[in-house]
Amino acid sequence: MKRTNDPVLGFLLPSFLFVLTFSLYPILESFRLSFYRMILTLPWIGQKFIGWENYQDLVGDPVALQSLLTSMIFVAVTTPVEVLLGLGMALLLNESFRGRGWLRAIVLVPWAIPTVVSSQMWRFIFNDRYGLFNFVLFGDATDRYWAPLAEPGLALASIMVADIWKTTSFAALIILAGLQVIPGELYEAASIDGASAWQKFRHITLPLVKPALLLALLFRTIDALKVFDLVFVMTQGGPADTTNVLQFHGYKKSFAEGMIGYGSTIAVAVFMLSLILSLLYIRLLGARLLGKDRQG
Repeated sequence: MKRTNDPVLGFLLPSFLFVLTFSLYPILESFRLSFYRMILTLPWIGQKFIGWENYQDLVGDPVALQSLLTSMIFVAVTTPVEVLLGLGMALLLNESFRGRGWLRAIVLVPWAIPTVVSSQMWRFIFNDRYGLFNFVLFGDATDRYWAPLAEPGLALASIMVADIWKTTSFAALIILAGLQVIPGELYEAASIDGASAWQKFRHITLPLVKPALLLALLFRTIDALKVFDLVFVMTQGGPADTTNVLQFHGYKKSFAEGMIGYGSTIAVAVFMLSLILSLLYIRLLGARLLGKDRQG
């Protein structure tokens, strides 16, 4: 038995070490630092234990609360749009037609592009002088232009558009995997019974693809709550902090202002918020799915 398990442990050990080093240790260290006052610009004070004071400051920080609201708005808009568009794309890519393999590869291109590169691309698109957005609206007119990244009411919407463009294909990939495990015999039996396309979708596709929808919703919510690189490249949190999401606010506190303890507190808050939302999704949606599966 030991000889049989040794190769398995040998394969798993590098993964465990990677997770321990780059995931578990930073999380635990952030928790620890959140109870200390540590300022890089004042190295002589060292690490001073202050208990829950950083968390109290976070609750009373109006900029942090506004950043939290901005993050929740970002999640509430982008996540359902990406999942719904991803469902439509997955339904299309699940059909049999000529060139389906090429189309699947093309759809995944936005997701495969590094976020920093796609962020820079969208920043150029929304540029007020030479961007594609203004060219489509005003053509070659040099006296008319629109700067959405400089407008407080449009900057966040512009970042949402960039995020939806990039990550919808990721949601589509997860949902497509769920569609492909649905037995084709169910659709054949429904066709024999005279079911319409809508009836097949409502009574066969949707109930059986719900686990994949839950997984896509869960992943996209966590990623949207942690959005950073889009904001960093496109707006730097501006204008007037209207795109200053909570993750970017924590970055500024940690590295721009050197407040490592307070920045770690914000990182912990983002982690706990992601954990709470994940548990809510699993409890509210996952319990319904399990209940229906058991009844079935």
